Amino acid sequence: MSAAASNATASNTVASNTAASNAADPAWPATPTEGLIYTIAGLLAGCRHVAVGAASPIPGAAALYTRAVSEGATRVSVLGSRRHNAFTNGGVELFDLAAQKRIDAFFLGGGQIDGEANINLVGTGSYPQMEVRWSGSFGSAYLYYLVPRVILFREEHTRRVFVPRVDFVSAPGPRNDGAYRPGGPYALLTSRCLFDFDPARRRFVLRSVHPGHTVEEVREHTGFDFDAPAIVPPTPQPDDAALALIRGRIRDEIGETYPNFAAQLAA
Repeated sequence: MSAAASNATASNTVASNTAASNAADPAWPATPTEGLIYTIAGLLAGCRHVAVGAASPIPGAAALYTRAVSEGATRVSVLGSRRHNAFTNGGVELFDLAAQKRIDAFFLGGGQIDGEANINLVGTGSYPQMEVRWSGSFGSAYLYYLVPRVILFREEHTRRVFVPRVDFVSAPGPRNDGAYRPGGPYALLTSRCLFDFDPARRRFVLRSVHPGHTVEEVREHTGFDFDAPAIVPPTPQPDDAALALIRGRIRDEIGETYPNFAAQLAA
């Protein structure tokens, strides 16, 4: 099977799972974590190579799920893994591949994220004497410019995280500055909802709201303005087949890197 055909199969598989999840409630209701894994996998459909950074068990599980439903057409590199990572020099090889357009998707988070998709990984307050300091930017700005499908992922959905304007720009969202930029924000996923990002308007657009949450709740806990359709659908949830895959093969695979996280997935 060609790479294109394999990617089409991956996309169709995730799409069929989504349709099935809308058709009937699964016999085993999904946990919020399993719903996030499934949602991210839908965002990764069709990718040739997905890279996952450190301390990212949910994105890692989603990438492995995507590889499984694509029957291996999607390559996955999970930093910190020995079984699911061909890199021998960590971030150096990741950066090289990104510059060669050989990474299709990556994940970034932030202590603060604003409505123009600017990310703050440095701290709060006035730089350089900041009130709170975080881990730092590392290669976030570099990868944000080069990887075409950057998924912003932050479980905590509060006004402390989603602010009108970040205190420090570690990695900038798209802007009209003439810089060469094949990459950028693709979506923002939180514990409450899923946003798409419109690069032309430099705004987030609410795509769906997770079960148990509402549009009003999302607005209440978001510090920036965003667009939304008149009717916002619920985020599709995994059906029985998807849950069986997550709770079986994917749990075992992600457990090699994140054993404590894997133990939390239902048996």
